[in-house]
Amino acid sequence: MYLKHLSLTNFRSFSRLDLEVPREIFLLVGDNAQGKTTLLEAVYFLSTFTSFHANMDRQLISFTAPHNGIAVGRITGEFIKQGSTHRIECRLIREPVGVNGSLRFRKEVLLDGVKRKISEVIGAFNAVIFLPQMARIIEEGPAERRRYLDMLISQVSPRYVAHLNDYAQTLSQRNALLKTLGERGGDPGQLAVWDGMLARHGAHIMRDRILAIREVEAEAKRVHYDLTNGREVLRLDYQPAYDPLTAANGQMALPVTTVADRSGFSVEEIEDGLIGALRKLQREEIARGVTTIGPHRDELRFLSNQVDLGDYGSRGQGRTALLAMKLAEVTWLQKRTGEWPVLLLDEIMSELDTGRRDDLLAALSACDQAILTSTDLSMFAPGFVKSHPVWRVAAGVVKQEEHEP
Repeated sequence: MYLKHLSLTNFRSFSRLDLEVPREIFLLVGDNAQGKTTLLEAVYFLSTFTSFHANMDRQLISFTAPHNGIAVGRITGEFIKQGSTHRIECRLIREPVGVNGSLRFRKEVLLDGVKRKISEVIGAFNAVIFLPQMARIIEEGPAERRRYLDMLISQVSPRYVAHLNDYAQTLSQRNALLKTLGERGGDPGQLAVWDGMLARHGAHIMRDRILAIREVEAEAKRVHYDLTNGREVLRLDYQPAYDPLTAANGQMALPVTTVADRSGFSVEEIEDGLIGALRKLQREEIARGVTTIGPHRDELRFLSNQVDLGDYGSRGQGRTALLAMKLAEVTWLQKRTGEWPVLLLDEIMSELDTGRRDDLLAALSACDQAILTSTDLSMFAPGFVKSHPVWRVAAGVVKQEEHEP
């Protein structure tokens, strides 16, 4: 899979951009705040329709777009997948509603000219992105790690996206009922239907997370071992809020130093166990007015030589683990879809020493397409620069540089 053409309108710092994208590894070079990361963000947005870089998608519309009346940002990509050409377009629309001039934001997605639900289009185009600020996946709270998992798995499983959406809606309704029961009283038996729906969707989410984490870990462990010259072993510790491995006495069935394997549990077993856990917590949850167990409270920890990187790891260790994860994602997506995703690496060379830079560039050779950004071409070996296209980005303008003879 590779991107042929990228078109941006009113997206971040780009009022208008049309770019023919080469099918190979190429470099985007320029000073800070010129639009390099924005280009990567736009390409990645076509795969997940959400941004790792913005708190809200409405922030992606260019500040030069009209502030009163309707404003539309547009990202369009033409890509080749399994030998066929496809076109994907996302419209970011800010428009006035009512007579008081208030604004609402919405997204529209088209695949091959046909408007579709976002859940139906996620995964049509696949990309993996590394941004330095993604260190928050390891360093910050569990919501960041759940979001990371969801964005990854969504690219290969429309079913997962559907269960996520249904789970979120069911959770909202169940929480509303819990609050009503706690404040006004009523029949707790009303929770049964919501318990069943929450457990059904939650079990599918948990099962997909269990399998994806195990598969990605196998790839990431190998990459991380090479990046650390065999000094460190990376493990991913999935800690579900409802754990099917919990023993009858409330203790973990495995030692806490062991990363548990839950891959043997079926969706039905997880669903039955989650329903039972919800029933046991019913009185407490009514008192609190909130659902306290389920995949919306899952956790994922990154361990290196059994040390939790989120709590005790150095900045360098966290960066290395994250890079290993990103390279593992590329291989995992290729195995799951049969196509190499587009790899997007922002200022990655500044994160690595010389030896690891060479290892990384060698690892990229398997990709159909990779885009690397940098402020300084000297971070790349002269031979690498001469053999790959270099695009200069300045004030939202992108131009290809000619190699010196």
